[in-house]
This record gives sequence, structure tokens and C-alpha cells, in this order.
Amino acid sequence: MSSRPPVAQVESDVACLELFHGPTLAFKDFGGRFMAQMLAEVAGDQPVTILTATSGDTGAAVAHAFYGLKNVRVVILYPQGKISSLQEKLFCTLGGNIHTIAIDGDFDACQALVKQAFDDQELKEAVHLNSANSINISRLLAQICYYFEAVAQLPQEARNQLVVSVPSGNFGDLTAGLLAKSLGLPVKRFIAATNANDTVPRFLTTGQWEPNTTVATLSNAMDVSQPNNWPRVEELFRRKIWQLKELAHGAVSDETTKETMKELAALGYLSEPHAAIAYRVLRDQLQAGEFGLFLGTAHPAKFKESVEEILGQELPLPQALAVRAQLPLLSHNMAADFAALRQFMMTLPSLTKPVPSPCRERERISHCSGRLNTSSLPAEAASSKAYPSRLKSTSCSLRSKRFLMIKRLISPRAFLA
Repeated sequence: MSSRPPVAQVESDVACLELFHGPTLAFKDFGGRFMAQMLAEVAGDQPVTILTATSGDTGAAVAHAFYGLKNVRVVILYPQGKISSLQEKLFCTLGGNIHTIAIDGDFDACQALVKQAFDDQELKEAVHLNSANSINISRLLAQICYYFEAVAQLPQEARNQLVVSVPSGNFGDLTAGLLAKSLGLPVKRFIAATNANDTVPRFLTTGQWEPNTTVATLSNAMDVSQPNNWPRVEELFRRKIWQLKELAHGAVSDETTKETMKELAALGYLSEPHAAIAYRVLRDQLQAGEFGLFLGTAHPAKFKESVEEILGQELPLPQALAVRAQLPLLSHNMAADFAALRQFMMTLPSLTKPVPSPCRERERISHCSGRLNTSSLPAEAASSKAYPSRLKSTSCSLRSKRFLMIKRLISPRAFLA
């Protein structure tokens, strides 16, 4: 996985920070891999059970980051039938120490089950429970870094009037961006871009927190009505004496999302629904003299069916997806019932040694290049030799002085409590 996510120019005053060039083709690879290595180092020989909910990308990033780690079991909850089939295949075909459960409900129902589990002290102590969602601050620490890396790639004139648009569901990525700003990142303003699940934009407009029932959209990873990270956003504004009204926002319908994807295609840039929403709100609110940066959080091929239908062209699968697409699902089905989840977790087999991971050896993950031409996608996009993204060993970095400094700054309770 490249340590430098590319900034792709889309228009003279707009660029995309492409965060989808990692092992699972989504921005959450950054936080997931960092968290897994940190947790393994801090936990030592203590067994840990990771419980997380996903609306798509988190599940894959967490599953691949923790797959095969000694003394770690992972349980991933996801809303049945509400993520793309390719997203599901990426993390529900591993087996071993990765346990996936399709919940009969939406993402908010999955999050509610996770919260109930962490409120159950007996369960927490019995299985040594920890989280891999963005409520675990270690996820966000890694995400802070790519904001600085993005700005470092921009010309000086762009940095002076920079506006960053973040596709927002659970608001972890926006939280990381605001943390970066609080550390000195030169951003004029952030934009929180959502789909029809617009609890936050309505709150910022009316002052009333009134979550609606979550609705399914093209941008399914953002189908969240009660974002867990919103209290962090409010706290950051309070501590920095910023005004919440300074946070720009916008919500985009599915129809507008489709039109925006076509608009981007006409500009020569292939996008998917989440990035298209961030671009749309950015383009509508960008003022003269400003430079806009929107986040590309997932590879377009992860939404192959919808992208092909909207744009009317075939999209070749990167090898990471092509390999997984052929494997059978290993998920359990479960009602949104905490008693059932609790029983499942209490009866999980113990793990005391690393899980064999032959898939890691035979899968040489490849992906399309940074700038995707919509008229003729490169054939080598499906070639593992053309774009290897094999993650290098992190053992050296874990022993580095920088890692030791970070370890001292972070209390083990942040991981093990």
C-alpha cells in the first residue's frame, strides 16, 4: 500500500485525494492496518476480541488487517442485503479468525448491537472486547496523516484557500480532518457531504437533532442516521472555540449523484457514488479564488454494478476483487437481537496461535492507476504485475523511535478498555 495517496487533478480548481489504492481499495485501509499493528504491540499475549459494525468498507479493511494475527478474534456485523456483493465478498470469504454476521436490519441496528456489547461488562471481560470502528481513536490517528500528505502535494497558491469536502456517514473521516486542522493543517473550511441520510446537515440548519429512519442509497457506506463520531466533532469545535456554523454542509440525492458521476465522466474522471457526492457539494459551494479537494474513499470497481449501469460502460475488476468474487460466503445470519449476538460471542473458539493465511500469498492485489480514463480503461488494471500493492512488513516501523513515541502517547486503555 502506497504511503502517499495521490492527488488527482479533476479541474483547474478541483482535485481528488485518492485513498483507494490499498489492499481492500478503500480509505479505511490506512486506519485499519495502523490499528491492527498497534493493537498487536500493545496487547502482547493478551487475547482480544474485536467487535465492529460495517456499512461496507470498514469490514474489509478490518478483516484483512487482523486476518491471521495471533490471539485476535474478529466479529463483524453488517446489514444484510444493504452492501454491494463485492464489498461483502471482500471480508466474508476469509474464515479463520474472522467471523462475519449478516444482521437483519440497517447499519444503525448493527451499531446499536455493538454499543450493547460494550455496555455488557461481563461480556467485555469474558472475551476481552475491543472495537475497530472509528470509536477507536487509533483508526483516526492514521487518517490524520493523509490530510497533511495531501496538502503537501498541492502548490502553495492552492494551500492558501483550500476547501476540503468529505463524504460523511459515521463522520470519522471528518473528525480526523478536523483533528488535522487543530494541529495546524491549513484548511479554510471543511464541508460535510452526506446523502439522503442528512441528520447532520439538517441539524446544522435548524439546530434540531432529529434522526430519521435510515434509507438505502447508492452511497451505502454513508447510510447512517446517527453517526457515532458527531459528539467528537462538536467537542472539537468547543475546544478550539470554532463555531459550528463554520462547518459547511450539503446533502445529495441519488438522482443528483448519478448526474454528478456522469458530469465527472465527461471531465475524464471515473468516480463512484461517495466521491461524487463530495464533489457535488464542493462544486456547488466553491467560491472564486478557492481550491477544492474532495476525498475519493473507495475504488469505483467496488460499486461495479451501479457504476456500469449509470455510466453505461464496462468496468474491469482489480485482482483483489476478482479473486474474492469467486469464493463462497462464510457469513452467519442473525436477527438484530443482542441475546443471540452475546451467545455467539461467548461460544467463539479461542485462538492462541496465528491463523494460516495462504490467501495473502496467492493474492497479489492490483488496482487501476490514479487517474481513470472513462473512454478506455487500461487493460493492465486487472494485472497483478502492473500495479502490485503488496503491503511491506511493518516490523521495522514498529520498532522505530517514532512508534515508541506514539505508544507512550496512547494509553493502553484506548485499546484494551
